[in-house]
Amino acid sequence: MIVALVIIVVVLALLLTPATGFLFVVPQQSGYIIERLGKFNRVCLAGLHVKIPLIDRVAQKMNLRVRQLDVRLETKTLDNVFVVIVASTQFRINPQNIALAYYELQDPGAQLRAYVEDALRSAIPSLALDDAFARKDNIALDVQQTVGNEMSRFGFTVVKTLITAIDPSDVVKQAMDSINAAQREKEATRQRADAQRIAIETQATADAEKVRLQGEGQANYRREIANGIGDQIKTLHEMGMNVEEVNRIVMFNQYLDVMRSLSESGNAKTVVLPASTPGAFNQLYNEVTNALLTTNESATTVVPGEQS
Repeated sequence: MIVALVIIVVVLALLLTPATGFLFVVPQQSGYIIERLGKFNRVCLAGLHVKIPLIDRVAQKMNLRVRQLDVRLETKTLDNVFVVIVASTQFRINPQNIALAYYELQDPGAQLRAYVEDALRSAIPSLALDDAFARKDNIALDVQQTVGNEMSRFGFTVVKTLITAIDPSDVVKQAMDSINAAQREKEATRQRADAQRIAIETQATADAEKVRLQGEGQANYRREIANGIGDQIKTLHEMGMNVEEVNRIVMFNQYLDVMRSLSESGNAKTVVLPASTPGAFNQLYNEVTNALLTTNESATTVVPGEQS
Protein backbone atom coordinates (compact mmCIF):
# COMPACT_ATOMS: atom_id res chain seq x y z
CA MET A 1 0.00 0.00 0.00
CA ILE A 2 2.75 2.42 0.89
CA VAL A 3 4.70 1.50 -2.24
CA ALA A 4 1.66 2.20 -4.43
CA LEU A 5 1.17 5.58 -2.79
CA VAL A 6 4.79 6.49 -3.40
CA ILE A 7 4.48 5.51 -7.03
CA ILE A 8 1.37 7.67 -7.46
CA VAL A 9 3.11 10.70 -5.91
CA VAL A 10 6.14 10.24 -8.16
CA VAL A 11 3.96 9.96 -11.26
CA LEU A 12 1.99 13.09 -10.34
CA ALA A 13 5.23 14.97 -9.70
CA LEU A 14 6.53 13.93 -13.07
CA LEU A 15 3.31 14.91 -14.77
CA LEU A 16 3.20 18.34 -13.13
CA THR A 17 6.91 19.15 -13.53
CA PRO A 18 7.35 21.84 -16.24
CA ALA A 19 10.07 19.89 -18.01
CA THR A 20 8.26 16.55 -18.16
CA GLY A 21 4.67 17.36 -17.10
CA PHE A 22 1.63 17.47 -19.32
CA LEU A 23 0.07 20.64 -17.78
CA PHE A 24 1.59 24.13 -18.26
CA VAL A 25 0.42 27.75 -18.10
CA VAL A 26 1.22 30.43 -20.66
CA PRO A 27 1.23 34.02 -19.22
CA GLN A 28 -0.47 37.01 -20.83
CA GLN A 29 1.22 38.56 -23.90
CA SER A 30 3.28 35.42 -24.45
CA GLY A 31 3.26 32.58 -26.93
CA TYR A 32 4.92 29.18 -26.48
CA ILE A 33 6.31 27.22 -29.41
CA ILE A 34 5.49 23.48 -28.90
CA GLU A 35 7.56 20.90 -30.74
CA ARG A 36 6.74 17.21 -30.94
CA LEU A 37 9.74 14.98 -31.36
CA GLY A 38 11.76 17.95 -32.64
CA LYS A 39 9.16 19.12 -35.17
CA PHE A 40 6.93 22.15 -34.85
CA ASN A 41 3.52 21.18 -33.51
CA ARG A 42 1.57 24.26 -32.44
CA VAL A 43 1.62 27.67 -30.73
CA CYS A 44 0.04 28.04 -27.31
CA LEU A 45 -1.18 31.48 -26.21
CA ALA A 46 -2.14 32.70 -22.71
CA GLY A 47 -3.94 30.07 -20.54
CA LEU A 48 -3.70 26.46 -19.36
CA HIS A 49 -2.46 23.89 -21.86
CA VAL A 50 -1.63 20.19 -22.07
CA LYS A 51 1.31 18.45 -23.71
CA ILE A 52 2.48 14.89 -23.89
CA PRO A 53 5.35 14.31 -21.47
CA LEU A 54 8.68 13.35 -23.00
CA ILE A 55 7.23 13.75 -26.48
CA ASP A 56 6.14 17.37 -26.60
CA ARG A 57 8.35 20.16 -25.37
CA VAL A 58 8.27 23.96 -25.10
CA ALA A 59 10.84 24.95 -27.71
CA GLN A 60 10.66 28.74 -27.14
CA LYS A 61 8.75 31.24 -25.04
CA MET A 62 7.98 34.20 -27.30
CA ASN A 63 7.33 37.70 -25.92
CA LEU A 64 4.42 39.41 -27.71
CA ARG A 65 4.82 42.84 -26.11
CA VAL A 66 6.03 45.90 -28.04
CA ARG A 67 9.80 46.36 -27.98
CA GLN A 68 11.95 49.27 -29.03
CA LEU A 69 15.18 49.37 -30.98
CA ASP A 70 17.32 52.55 -31.04
CA VAL A 71 19.47 53.06 -34.12
CA ARG A 72 22.26 55.65 -34.29
CA LEU A 73 23.63 56.26 -37.77
CA GLU A 74 26.01 58.77 -39.36
CA THR A 75 25.24 59.73 -42.94
CA LYS A 76 25.57 62.63 -45.40
CA THR A 77 22.90 65.00 -46.65
CA LEU A 78 22.43 66.31 -50.17
CA ASP A 79 24.47 69.45 -49.40
CA ASN A 80 27.40 67.32 -48.14
CA VAL A 81 26.82 67.80 -44.41
CA PHE A 82 27.53 64.80 -42.18
CA VAL A 83 24.84 64.29 -39.55
CA VAL A 84 24.11 61.70 -36.89
CA ILE A 85 20.57 60.35 -37.11
CA VAL A 86 18.96 58.75 -34.08
CA ALA A 87 15.86 56.66 -34.88
CA SER A 88 13.68 54.67 -32.50
CA THR A 89 11.69 51.79 -33.97
CA GLN A 90 8.93 50.08 -32.01
CA PHE A 91 8.08 46.56 -33.14
CA ARG A 92 6.40 43.38 -31.96
CA ILE A 93 5.73 39.80 -33.05
CA ASN A 94 2.52 39.32 -34.99
CA PRO A 95 0.37 36.93 -32.87
CA GLN A 96 -0.72 35.14 -36.05
CA ASN A 97 2.88 34.52 -37.15
CA ILE A 98 4.64 33.51 -33.93
CA ALA A 99 6.08 30.34 -35.46
CA LEU A 100 7.29 32.23 -38.53
CA ALA A 101 9.04 34.81 -36.34
CA TYR A 102 10.78 32.07 -34.36
CA TYR A 103 11.91 29.81 -37.17
CA GLU A 104 12.79 32.43 -39.82
CA LEU A 105 15.04 34.88 -37.91
CA GLN A 106 17.92 33.98 -35.66
CA ASP A 107 18.47 37.56 -34.46
CA PRO A 108 15.45 39.78 -35.23
CA GLY A 109 17.00 42.83 -33.52
CA ALA A 110 20.06 42.78 -35.76
CA GLN A 111 17.92 42.22 -38.84
CA LEU A 112 15.66 45.14 -37.93
CA ARG A 113 18.65 47.40 -37.29
CA ALA A 114 20.07 46.59 -40.72
CA TYR A 115 16.78 47.45 -42.43
CA VAL A 116 16.43 50.75 -40.54
CA GLU A 117 19.99 51.81 -41.35
CA ASP A 118 19.51 50.95 -45.01
CA ALA A 119 16.26 52.96 -45.16
CA LEU A 120 17.90 55.96 -43.49
CA ARG A 121 20.88 55.85 -45.85
CA SER A 122 18.43 55.94 -48.76
CA ALA A 123 16.28 58.80 -47.41
CA ILE A 124 18.73 61.29 -45.89
CA PRO A 125 21.21 61.74 -48.82
CA SER A 126 18.36 62.90 -51.06
CA LEU A 127 17.57 65.87 -48.80
CA ALA A 128 19.44 69.03 -47.85
CA LEU A 129 20.09 69.65 -44.18
CA ASP A 130 17.28 72.18 -43.77
CA ASP A 131 14.87 69.86 -45.61
CA ALA A 132 15.88 66.96 -43.38
CA PHE A 133 14.90 68.97 -40.31
CA ALA A 134 11.67 70.16 -41.91
CA ARG A 135 10.62 66.71 -43.22
CA LYS A 136 11.63 64.65 -40.21
CA ASP A 137 8.16 63.15 -39.81
CA ASN A 138 7.99 62.21 -43.49
CA ILE A 139 11.36 60.48 -43.22
CA ALA A 140 10.16 58.51 -40.19
CA LEU A 141 7.00 57.46 -42.04
CA ASP A 142 8.97 56.31 -45.09
CA VAL A 143 11.35 54.30 -42.91
CA GLN A 144 8.43 52.76 -41.04
CA GLN A 145 6.70 51.66 -44.24
CA THR A 146 9.88 50.32 -45.84
CA VAL A 147 11.09 48.42 -42.78
CA GLY A 148 7.54 47.27 -41.95
CA ASN A 149 7.12 45.67 -45.37
CA GLU A 150 10.41 43.80 -45.01
CA MET A 151 9.86 42.62 -41.43
CA SER A 152 6.29 41.47 -42.13
CA ARG A 153 7.76 38.63 -44.21
CA PHE A 154 9.25 37.29 -40.99
CA GLY A 155 6.21 37.64 -38.77
CA PHE A 156 7.05 41.03 -37.21
CA THR A 157 5.02 44.23 -37.19
CA VAL A 158 6.65 47.67 -37.07
CA VAL A 159 4.35 49.75 -34.86
CA LYS A 160 6.06 53.14 -35.08
CA THR A 161 9.32 54.73 -36.19
CA LEU A 162 10.49 58.05 -34.74
CA ILE A 163 13.40 60.27 -35.80
CA THR A 164 14.40 61.51 -32.36
CA ALA A 165 17.49 63.51 -33.35
CA ILE A 166 19.29 64.99 -36.35
CA ASP A 167 22.65 66.11 -35.02
CA PRO A 168 25.19 67.83 -37.32
CA SER A 169 28.72 68.63 -36.21
CA ASP A 170 29.49 71.58 -33.92
CA VAL A 171 31.03 73.53 -36.80
CA VAL A 172 27.86 73.18 -38.85
CA LYS A 173 25.75 74.20 -35.85
CA GLN A 174 27.81 77.35 -35.39
CA ALA A 175 27.48 78.16 -39.09
CA MET A 176 23.72 77.66 -38.95
CA ASP A 177 23.49 79.91 -35.89
CA SER A 178 25.50 82.58 -37.72
CA ILE A 179 23.19 82.37 -40.73
CA ASN A 180 20.10 82.62 -38.56
CA ALA A 181 21.59 85.56 -36.65
CA ALA A 182 22.41 87.34 -39.92
CA GLN A 183 18.89 86.76 -41.26
CA ARG A 184 17.34 88.05 -38.05
CA GLU A 185 19.61 91.11 -38.10
CA LYS A 186 18.64 91.72 -41.71
CA GLU A 187 14.97 91.58 -40.80
CA ALA A 188 15.55 93.84 -37.79
CA THR A 189 17.37 96.35 -40.02
CA ARG A 190 14.48 96.29 -42.48
CA GLN A 191 12.02 96.89 -39.67
CA ARG A 192 14.08 99.78 -38.30
CA ALA A 193 14.31 101.30 -41.80
CA ASP A 194 10.53 101.02 -42.23
CA ALA A 195 10.00 102.65 -38.84
CA GLN A 196 12.39 105.47 -39.75
CA ARG A 197 10.67 105.96 -43.11
CA ILE A 198 7.29 106.16 -41.40
CA ALA A 199 8.68 108.67 -38.90
CA ILE A 200 10.11 110.81 -41.73
CA GLU A 201 6.84 110.68 -43.68
CA THR A 202 4.87 111.57 -40.57
CA GLN A 203 7.22 114.45 -39.76
CA ALA A 204 7.06 115.70 -43.35
CA THR A 205 3.27 115.62 -43.25
CA ALA A 206 3.30 117.47 -39.94
CA ASP A 207 5.73 120.09 -41.32
CA ALA A 208 3.60 120.58 -44.42
CA GLU A 209 0.51 121.03 -42.27
CA LYS A 210 2.42 123.45 -40.06
CA VAL A 211 3.50 125.53 -43.08
CA ARG A 212 -0.05 125.54 -44.42
CA LEU A 213 -1.45 126.72 -41.11
CA GLN A 214 1.29 129.34 -40.82
CA GLY A 215 0.46 130.58 -44.30
CA GLU A 216 -3.21 130.77 -43.46
CA GLY A 217 -2.37 132.59 -40.24
CA GLN A 218 -0.07 135.02 -42.05
CA ALA A 219 -2.71 135.66 -44.69
CA ASN A 220 -5.34 136.29 -42.03
CA TYR A 221 -2.91 138.56 -40.19
CA ARG A 222 -2.23 140.63 -43.29
CA ARG A 223 -5.92 140.72 -44.10
CA GLU A 224 -6.68 142.09 -40.66
CA ILE A 225 -3.91 144.66 -41.04
CA ALA A 226 -5.36 145.77 -44.37
CA ASN A 227 -8.82 145.97 -42.82
CA GLY A 228 -7.39 148.01 -39.95
CA ILE A 229 -5.65 150.40 -42.31
CA GLY A 230 -8.85 150.75 -44.31
CA ASP A 231 -10.81 151.55 -41.15
CA GLN A 232 -8.15 154.06 -40.12
CA ILE A 233 -8.26 155.83 -43.48
CA LYS A 234 -12.04 155.93 -43.38
CA THR A 235 -11.99 157.45 -39.90
CA LEU A 236 -9.45 160.09 -40.90
CA HIS A 237 -11.56 160.99 -43.93
CA GLU A 238 -14.56 161.43 -41.72
CA MET A 239 -12.50 163.82 -39.55
CA GLY A 240 -12.01 166.12 -42.56
CA MET A 241 -8.45 165.27 -43.64
CA ASN A 242 -7.55 165.19 -47.28
CA VAL A 243 -6.08 162.21 -49.04
CA GLU A 244 -2.48 163.36 -48.83
CA GLU A 245 -2.60 163.94 -45.09
CA VAL A 246 -4.27 160.59 -44.52
CA ASN A 247 -1.62 158.74 -46.56
CA ARG A 248 1.19 160.47 -44.68
CA ILE A 249 -0.29 159.55 -41.31
CA VAL A 250 -0.85 155.91 -42.32
CA MET A 251 2.67 155.58 -43.70
CA PHE A 252 4.17 157.13 -40.59
CA ASN A 253 2.23 154.73 -38.35
CA GLN A 254 3.52 151.80 -40.39
CA TYR A 255 7.04 153.14 -40.01
CA LEU A 256 6.60 153.30 -36.24
CA ASP A 257 5.26 149.72 -36.22
CA VAL A 258 8.35 148.57 -38.06
CA MET A 259 10.59 150.36 -35.58
CA ARG A 260 8.73 148.78 -32.66
CA SER A 261 9.07 145.31 -34.19
CA LEU A 262 12.74 145.95 -34.75
CA SER A 263 13.26 146.94 -31.13
CA GLU A 264 11.42 143.84 -29.86
CA SER A 265 13.39 141.44 -32.05
CA GLY A 266 16.14 139.29 -30.53
CA ASN A 267 18.50 140.52 -33.25
CA ALA A 268 17.64 144.20 -32.64
CA LYS A 269 20.32 146.80 -33.30
CA THR A 270 20.67 150.19 -31.69
CA VAL A 271 18.68 152.85 -33.56
CA VAL A 272 19.00 156.51 -32.55
CA LEU A 273 15.90 158.57 -33.35
CA PRO A 274 15.47 162.35 -32.66
CA ALA A 275 12.41 161.89 -30.47
CA SER A 276 13.45 163.74 -27.30
CA THR A 277 11.14 166.76 -27.85
CA PRO A 278 7.81 167.30 -29.59
CA GLY A 279 9.67 169.39 -32.12
CA ALA A 280 12.03 166.57 -32.85
CA PHE A 281 9.06 164.21 -33.21
CA ASN A 282 7.52 166.54 -35.78
CA GLN A 283 10.84 166.70 -37.58
CA LEU A 284 11.01 162.90 -37.68
CA TYR A 285 7.45 162.76 -38.93
CA ASN A 286 8.16 165.23 -41.72
CA GLU A 287 11.38 163.50 -42.75
CA VAL A 288 9.83 160.06 -42.88
CA THR A 289 6.71 161.07 -44.73
CA ASN A 290 8.62 163.21 -47.20
CA ALA A 291 11.04 160.36 -47.87
CA LEU A 292 8.18 157.94 -48.46
CA LEU A 293 6.37 160.36 -50.74
CA THR A 294 9.56 161.07 -52.67
CA THR A 295 10.10 157.32 -53.16
CA ASN A 296 6.54 156.86 -54.44
CA GLU A 297 6.88 159.82 -56.83
CA SER A 298 10.17 158.44 -58.19
CA ALA A 299 8.59 155.07 -58.77
CA THR A 300 5.72 156.60 -60.77
CA THR A 301 7.87 159.02 -62.81
CA VAL A 302 8.30 157.96 -66.42
CA VAL A 303 11.84 158.21 -67.79
CA PRO A 304 12.03 160.46 -70.97
CA GLY A 305 12.45 158.40 -74.11
CA GLU A 306 10.62 155.34 -72.77
CA GLN A 307 7.16 156.64 -73.73
CA SER A 308 5.77 155.15 -76.86
